[in-house]
Amino acid sequence: MTLTPQRSAGTHAGRAGAAGDPEAAGSPGLESPGTPKARRAVGAQPWLMALAVATAVAGAALSLNGVLRGWAWYSPVLSTVLTVAFTMAGLRALRWRSVFVTAGALAALVLILTFTFFRPHSIIGFIPSGATMTQLGRYLRRASETVLAESSPVAPNAGIVLLVCAALGLTVIVVDALAYPLALPATSGLGILALLIVPAMIKPQSVGALGFSAAAAGYLMILGCSHWFSPDARTGAASVRNPGQFRRGSLTGAVALTATLLLQLVIPGFDQGAFPQGSRLNPFGPASGLNPMISLGNSLRSPGGDGRITFATNAPSTPYLRSVTVDSFNGDNWAPDDRDGTRRLGTGRIESGVESAATEVRVVTAVDTGQFISPYLPVPFAPEAVNGLTGRWSWDPATLSIKGVDTDSRNQRYVALSVAPQLTPDLLTQATGPVQGVPEQFIRPPDNVPEIVRTTAEAVTAGSATPYARAMAIQRYLRSVNFTYSLQSPVQGGYDGNGLSVLADFLNQKSGYCIHFASAMAVMARLEGIPSRIAVGYAPGRPTGATVSIGGHGALPEFEVDARDAHAWPELYFQGLGWVPFEPTPSRGVVPSYAEEAAAPSGASTNENNDGLIPSNSPLPTPPPSVAPLPPSGAAPRPDAASVLLPVLYGAGAVLVLGLLLASPHLARTALRHRRVGGSGVDSAAASQAWMELRDLATDYRVPPRTSETPRHFSARLRHAGALGEPQGPDAEAHRAVRSLTADFERRQYGRPPSVPGVDGARPGAGTPAGSAAGAGSTGASAAPLISAVRSSLRDHARPLVRFRAEWLPPSTLAAGRRAATAPFRAARRAAQRTRRGLAGARSRVRGALRRVRRERWLRRS
Repeated sequence: MTLTPQRSAGTHAGRAGAAGDPEAAGSPGLESPGTPKARRAVGAQPWLMALAVATAVAGAALSLNGVLRGWAWYSPVLSTVLTVAFTMAGLRALRWRSVFVTAGALAALVLILTFTFFRPHSIIGFIPSGATMTQLGRYLRRASETVLAESSPVAPNAGIVLLVCAALGLTVIVVDALAYPLALPATSGLGILALLIVPAMIKPQSVGALGFSAAAAGYLMILGCSHWFSPDARTGAASVRNPGQFRRGSLTGAVALTATLLLQLVIPGFDQGAFPQGSRLNPFGPASGLNPMISLGNSLRSPGGDGRITFATNAPSTPYLRSVTVDSFNGDNWAPDDRDGTRRLGTGRIESGVESAATEVRVVTAVDTGQFISPYLPVPFAPEAVNGLTGRWSWDPATLSIKGVDTDSRNQRYVALSVAPQLTPDLLTQATGPVQGVPEQFIRPPDNVPEIVRTTAEAVTAGSATPYARAMAIQRYLRSVNFTYSLQSPVQGGYDGNGLSVLADFLNQKSGYCIHFASAMAVMARLEGIPSRIAVGYAPGRPTGATVSIGGHGALPEFEVDARDAHAWPELYFQGLGWVPFEPTPSRGVVPSYAEEAAAPSGASTNENNDGLIPSNSPLPTPPPSVAPLPPSGAAPRPDAASVLLPVLYGAGAVLVLGLLLASPHLARTALRHRRVGGSGVDSAAASQAWMELRDLATDYRVPPRTSETPRHFSARLRHAGALGEPQGPDAEAHRAVRSLTADFERRQYGRPPSVPGVDGARPGAGTPAGSAAGAGSTGASAAPLISAVRSSLRDHARPLVRFRAEWLPPSTLAAGRRAATAPFRAARRAAQRTRRGLAGARSRVRGALRRVRRERWLRRS
């Protein structure tokens, strides 16, 4: 058998060991057993990799400007990222193992967060204590309120900045782990991409050129650092530092950047524009509706006003358009309770539930929603019928909110017929009976009400004998000169939300906008025994000067509202009259006639973005008040078993699918190993399968075969690389297994074919060379224990991260997946090359034919 001479391993010899002949003594590059390995210097690689990871993560964090307001948050973010990244670099310079490097990075993250956010509540300024955990709970509660109740850009309070710093610190650890110990630098881009997805889905300006460029530069630095210090042994090159590498890298980067900029034009889900500055990943469509979590601050601060709605009505005064009722309050935020189990399909006939002794007025309103997008339909309260809608809609008997089943409010044109009871102070004063037929969720005060809210409610309503008198006292207090309407004060004071802690700050500062006034009156009313909820919609709008003709009603004046008119107001329940709206917000909306105070001074307004939206001092017609008593049912209906079990089943299914997805490389590798060595064949195919399994095992444990190696050279390098332990002692069995598998593969692949017993006088076993290391061979049934011995030895001598990678992210399986994924591109490239060669050949033939024709003409003329 003739073997090709071995190529010099060059710089790879220091990394993976030499590939000499194990049978020949003194083979170059081999280390004798027991010889201590040379300790290679760490060098600049950990520090340069830390700089690359920090650049990528801190650069991607630049895109969060616009999700968080201003730049004050970036200083703690940058210090956190740099601390974690360079802590890992320092520990690697001290030759710590990867698992301890990760643990040290987590400890550094805890210390820097404690020093930055909990210095007064810690031991010597950076060691966490019991007071640290108490303060952490407060910060997390404030961050939860910010996430649930605010629209971007949110105020960078300590809670939300703490979460951002913690998330970015963990991202640094994950990206570094992928790029360094797991040797998956390309995959590290997933962590960076996860950071860019947040602004891409939230900010109207998308990621932004600065954040995108900085993140891309950091990612390229990670790839370059990994490739520079750890060249791929499969290339056969001594290193990647050769002429043309920079040119190829630059070309690849340019192509990737161009594809990134242009691909969004053909992918659904991006708004129009040039990524990353003018395009926004927006799978839910453009945001031009009302947030049912009543985070209206961003809409009110919009200088232009989005989501324009026009409507024409015959009401005696411009009505409020009501979109959704927010009635569920858990102490942290208000939220709608859609009660999907009790909603009714169809809006042609709606039972308004109005059972009032007051005079009723029927109002017709024609609405054109335009680009306003919401699952809820804006209509005057209380609707009795809505006609002209497209798609399926349902309505809630308790709140009369109308919600789309398979559609939304965009480009809807419809006519709503509603009833408006005319209430008077006398009727409300007489409504003193005990509340009946109202679900407990409208009555129950929230837990942990701040003391200032409780004492304020008691002081304001002292001496008020009836529910109506208490409601008027609360409204009078909130509309007094002590309070001002402001869109900026909640942002500057860090209480731009609607939770209980925000409500306490609002009552202290006495400045806010409709969310704060409506929440304060609703909570204080519940404390005084009056059922309450909050309606979200639009305050009375502005006339457009146009008219709309409605059959049977003639030409009606048209009005318009937009995001700047977004409004929230409380509704209180009075027995026998139903739900009654109040207006506690000064300088906004219109106070109903039954809630007006004679010569009552009103709070001022510091709003600068809503010129023309604040009512003037001239008398305004009162809006149609809404009354809709709840059906006299006892408790709310109990959910059926399906509605309780389905979310649990869906959650379990999602967890199962995610677990299978994460475990798929491990499962695929295990199945492939079983197919290769689980049979009982004794032919050459079985020997080849066992040899392939040995090569893949070595690849998984970071001793991959080289393209220039013979099987014997690879076997020798594997046994002398230290991955199997010492050839004597407990690991001798693994070394014998490798030699046996190698000898069997060489005999089956290159040796004389075995003779069949009884044919041509052949003797049994004649085809087996004497003295074979394998004896009777190692294929088939005997290959499984040999492979098991090799695998156990590799696993016992591998570091924890290498062992984890080999079991759950095996490089051999991932490489096969990458080859399968890129197969269509390789096929396309080969087809393009063949086409190019064919065109070149055809062009050459045509040019040759033309030359022959010209030569023949020249010969004829001569």
